Amino acid sequence: MRYAAFLRAVNVAGQGKLPMAELRAIAEAAGFARVATYIQSGNLVFETEIGAERAAAELSAGLERYFGRPVGVFIRTAEEMWAMEAGLPFGDAPGNQVGCLIMDSMTAGRVPKGCVDEVIVLGEGVVYIHFPSGMGRSKLDLGSLGVGTMRNANTVRKIGAMLRAM
Repeated sequence: MRYAAFLRAVNVAGQGKLPMAELRAIAEAAGFARVATYIQSGNLVFETEIGAERAAAELSAGLERYFGRPVGVFIRTAEEMWAMEAGLPFGDAPGNQVGCLIMDSMTAGRVPKGCVDEVIVLGEGVVYIHFPSGMGRSKLDLGSLGVGTMRNANTVRKIGAMLRAM
């Protein structure tokens, strides 16, 4: 099985420093094959014979040993990633203005506080958000939706392509 893993709160604002070489080593020590990372924000693709839940547990355990604290890990199969990629709304919006909040569960029907000009579309395990004024200027309180990790549409497309190339 081919998987993508997205880590929460690593290499953000100088916190949770994790070199991608270390992330690859942790994944390989967990028994994962064809391990590759993309940019410095905790994006990983790999192959393994074990299921997604066990893969997440193995990766989480290795990260907890490295950091000495739990790290959020969100796993998607290749098929789930391709569905996320195919489901990207907002047509011609620049990829860096479209966020994909990857989550294991959501509080259905909640609109985050602080919404000004953002447009929100719920998907399966993902919340798509168009930030026409830019992600950095947004005042959205995304925590009201639940725990997740954000990647922009460019990253989602790149991870999809990496999985296709495996």
